[in-house]
Amino acid sequence: MKRTLLLSLVFIALMVQAQNKPYITKVFDLVPAPGQFINTLPTYNYVQGEPRDSVIARAEKAICGKTTITSEEVEMPDGSIVVVNDTTHNVKPGMISLGSFGGYVVFGFDHPVVNVEGEYDLQIFGNGFQAQGSSTAGGSSEPGIVMVSRDVNGNGIPDDPWYELAGSEYYNPRTQHHFTITYYKPDEDKVPVPGTGSIIDAEYIRWTCNSVDSLQEGYVSKNSFHRQSYWPQWVEGETLTFEGTKLPCNAANEGTGNTEYWVQRFYDWGYVDNRTDWSYGYTYDDPAGYETANKGFKLDWAVNDDGTPKELKKIDFVKVYCAVLQQCGWLGETSTEVCGAIDLHPDAVAAAEPGDVNGDGNVTAADITALYNYLLNSDETYLSTSDVNGDGNITSGDITAIYNILLD
Repeated sequence: MKRTLLLSLVFIALMVQAQNKPYITKVFDLVPAPGQFINTLPTYNYVQGEPRDSVIARAEKAICGKTTITSEEVEMPDGSIVVVNDTTHNVKPGMISLGSFGGYVVFGFDHPVVNVEGEYDLQIFGNGFQAQGSSTAGGSSEPGIVMVSRDVNGNGIPDDPWYELAGSEYYNPRTQHHFTITYYKPDEDKVPVPGTGSIIDAEYIRWTCNSVDSLQEGYVSKNSFHRQSYWPQWVEGETLTFEGTKLPCNAANEGTGNTEYWVQRFYDWGYVDNRTDWSYGYTYDDPAGYETANKGFKLDWAVNDDGTPKELKKIDFVKVYCAVLQQCGWLGETSTEVCGAIDLHPDAVAAAEPGDVNGDGNVTAADITALYNYLLNSDETYLSTSDVNGDGNITSGDITAIYNILLD
């Protein structure tokens, strides 16, 4: 059933979206781990109680930005060219906290984020900053790992395989992959176990984990600065379990005598809330700041579960989770904060992908149906992407080839 293959112009026309919003437009899920800012960032309504959807809507309002990006190109100090913002709105619209290790948020844009080879594709903002007078390169660094996903099944929800964007510590021998932790819901009425300084309950929320290099059980403590429940009230059940990549602890007490001065050391690159953010279009005239800042995230960094590279031409969903498990005295647990995100090239168009039969920009189960219908009605128009196995024919073998893509 050989046919002359049409050019992919139809695909390109379908993919071009005028004025894609560069900022987050949807929060799909928020499951924080216990922490001192839980139930306050975002706020939980203790008086009336709230369902999960209501809290997620408040998180969405907090981190969905209202910025716009022009196509102005600016040369960075390292010679690279980036697109910068020309905006009257703040790039960082608000903030949510993810709590201790494993707590996460899942969000997306109104379009797929395209992998522009060699460039930063996303900027995800936190509230990290450099400590004044510290003897180390650090300050407030509460690193969060970024995961990305394609909408393979085409249902518009993040239930497809996830891929980690491997940051600077991914291959560090002290980094533990497949780390699992379980937190146990506390009895808020139990008699507190006092700690030192401002710690009013040193054994507040118990956890157990499969650590290979440190304690396998411990507590999230409660301090006198935040007295509300640290357990996410909208999450059902008596336990919370998370799995992911745990980075080495990065905190040190640089105080002297009885004075605590906690500094969380910076990792080199690749984590949310790890360094001061490079806000494109706001501080690009600060070469020194550019050299030390979090410049963003590249889809080129994606890896499979075994650490091998994963080629992604575009993604539809983003997940950020807290990647460190540590308690820093009066400062409390390390907890990643997320303050919005932007697509650094929102109108980029992905190249045509073999298997995208219906031209919607994704290879999904719907393409199998589209190709099956074409084989039954061969007079229908189809794209060059229908010849998935590249043999010059459109046959049932191409259906098998799409299945293989989806299973990859």
